[in-house]
Parts: sequence; structure tokens; C-alpha cells
Amino acid sequence: ASICDRHGDDESHHRSVPPSAVVYAHSTEEVQAVVRVCAETRTPLISFGAGTSLEGHIQAVQGGVCLDLSEMNAVLEVNPEDLDCRVQAGTTRKSLNDHLRDTGLTFPVDPGADASLGGMAACGASGTTAVKYGTMRENCLGLTAVLASGEVVRTGGRARKSSAGYDLTRLLVGSEGTLAVLTEVQLKLYPLPAAVSAATCSFPTLSDAARAVAGLLQCGVPVSRSELLDASAIAAFNKYSTEVADLQEAPTLFLEVEGVSEAAVEAAAAVARECCADSGGGEFQWATSESERRRLWAARHATYYASLALRPGSRGVVTDAVVPLSRLAEVMGETAADVARAGVVGPIFGHAGDGNFHCILLLRDEDPPDYVERLSQLNDRLIRRTLAAGGSCTGEHGVGVGKKQYLAREFGEGAVEMMRTVKRSLDPLGILNPGKVVDVEARSSFVKKGDH
Repeated sequence: ASICDRHGDDESHHRSVPPSAVVYAHSTEEVQAVVRVCAETRTPLISFGAGTSLEGHIQAVQGGVCLDLSEMNAVLEVNPEDLDCRVQAGTTRKSLNDHLRDTGLTFPVDPGADASLGGMAACGASGTTAVKYGTMRENCLGLTAVLASGEVVRTGGRARKSSAGYDLTRLLVGSEGTLAVLTEVQLKLYPLPAAVSAATCSFPTLSDAARAVAGLLQCGVPVSRSELLDASAIAAFNKYSTEVADLQEAPTLFLEVEGVSEAAVEAAAAVARECCADSGGGEFQWATSESERRRLWAARHATYYASLALRPGSRGVVTDAVVPLSRLAEVMGETAADVARAGVVGPIFGHAGDGNFHCILLLRDEDPPDYVERLSQLNDRLIRRTLAAGGSCTGEHGVGVGKKQYLAREFGEGAVEMMRTVKRSLDPLGILNPGKVVDVEARSSFVKKGDH
């Protein structure tokens, strides 16, 4: 594939829409120069990090230039005493943690893919550790960004709190490159835990496992990861993962507990066993060494690719529902029953500790229209079910092109129009990642100071 083709295709089921050109940037100043040229020529501009997004975020739906930030990969500063760092947007999470290896610190937000930190901020990503450490929204202290006008702005700072003015950092986190191009990210860091243990536990039903998660959190167990896989996801896991022993093909929790000492972890593990037993959970299978835990979580992160292997040649329609924890068992159970009734392949897994789960609907190019329609209707029912439960259509993947149609249903047309107003104000020509999040009509020109 050509360079342009590679920059128009992410890991989602959405069709590839390549840009007309790709530009590699190495500094905020170079990004600024590219943005100014695009503004002058009315050329659409799509930011690109690692290409791991799942909602068509990098599609060049109106053509234009893809601005690849992957070579902006420097760790600019680390402040161990303040537990923060500043990185260029193309730095990946794994490379940051490699850089931090000798400091005793870590950046824990883990979406699975080795995504760029700028891309993770732009999409409001999270992942397996959100139950303890939160999402990118909670972990971004500040940003350096280039606006559609070419102006460089710096939001936030290094202080852990501020009540000064509008929270521009959180406005840009999750904006998916539609309001500005992120070039630097100031991040929180955390001490590596003194003791960690991981375990798996199987349950009779998906609802039982989901109820166990609620019990763990209500009992105050210091869970750092809490992942739930249904039986079909476990079957895929067993076939795909060669370095981890096969698990019973039943709904299964993957848990990780952290503490300040081995004794603290053992005490927390005892409470966790009781909570899971109360919901019908079986024996815990422990992975206590670091190598065992790494293999276990590497296998868990490969579950998406394992799911694709259930129907070779498929791409995954990745749903991203998130609901209040008290509704998780109900919504996951109803979704599993819906998948069975529809007669499609749709393994379910997710970050049960924060109410976020994914149903991977497998789609082939040669599938008949009837099958495609069943998948579409199943996805629509899942989102309606999620919203009715007080949840959101996307917990961590973002809106892109795939979830736009659900924003009004989730927030109301007034809130969506407010989003459009923000977009028009910051990007009046509509050049920044057009066609994503909300649709707006571009103004004829930038409004200059003094115009009325």
C-alpha cells in the first residue's frame, strides 16, 4: 500500500479513505507552518498518531493533508518529585514507560494498542487500568496545541489543580483533532506499585460476573484492572493465546490487585475471593510473578485480534458501550442474549470495573446484505439499550464518523448544537478533521478583529 493509503486506514471496519498527501512534522513550529498553509489554501488537515483508532477518525472524507506526528516522539521533561512529565504528541505509551524504567514511575493508562499519547488525548482514551487511574481526561495536566488559525496555545500547567478560567485542556482532550492539533502533552505519573497480583475467576453467567465486579468495588478492594470476557471471547482467547494455559470456556473475570506490600495484596485478594464466591465465582487462578502477569495481560489485550480469528477474513465492528456499574450485569446479559438470537458472531469483553464493554461484531466483505443488516440492527439496539440505562454510546474509542448519529440521542440537539458552535468558533473554515464528531458548514472566511 502507498503511504497515503496507509494513512487513510485505521483498525476499524470503516472503509479506508486516504488523504491526498502526507506531511511528517518534527516540532510545534513545523505543525504551525503546515496549519497556516492549509488555512490559506482551505485544505482539510487530519492529524495522525499511530493509526490505531477504531471509529474512522483518520478518514480523509474531504481529501486533504494527513499530518503525521509519529516522528514527534521526544520525552521533553520528567519531574519525578512532582510526578509529571511532558512529551511530544507522537510519543507512544510504551516508549514513555521504557524511558521511565529507572525512575520508579509509570504512566498507567493502557488502551492495549501502543497508541501515541497525543492520539490517546485526542480520543479521550482509557483502557484496562481506568478503574483505578482514570482516563486521559483525568491524566492530562496540560497541552500545547495549534489552532486552525495557526496560533499556538498552551492550556493547563503542572499544578495539580486550578480554578482559573475555562478548562481548555478538557475541551481539547477528546476533540479528535477537530478543534486543534495537539503537539505536546503534560501528563501525570504514578509510582510503580510495591506489590501486584493478578488472577482469573470463572462464573456461571455473564450477569453473575458483572455483579461480582460491583461487589468488589463496593467492598473497597483496590482493583487496578477488572476485565470481563464472555464464553465466546474465552474460546477465542484459548485458540489465539499460546503462552497462557487454556481457561474454562465460561464468563471469566481477569483481576489485578495492587498494594503497598505483599501482605496488603494478600488481604485484598482474600476479600476479592469472598466477593466473587458470593456471586457464584469459582476458584481463583493466580499469576503472581511479573512474567506471568505480563503474559496474561498481553493475551487479554490480544482478545480483539483473537475475536477476528473466529471468522477469518473479518473486520470488527467494535461497539464501545459504557453504563452505570449497577446496570452493567443487566445490559451485558441482554446484549449477549440479543447476539444469540441474531445468529451472529459477537464475543463480548470489556473493562467491567468502570462499566465499559465491547461487543465485537465480525463482518466480511462478502457477507450477504441480510447478515450485514442483522449486525447493523444489533449495534443500534445495543446503543439504544445503553442510553436507556443512563450510559454513553462510546466510553473510550471516541465518536469519529461511526458514532455521530447517536450524539443527539444521547445529549439532545441543544447540546450537539453547542458542540457545533464551539467547532465553528475555533475552526471557522472547517479544515480540522472535517466530518468527525459533528457536521458543520464552514464559514466563507476567518472573521478578522474589528469585523462585524
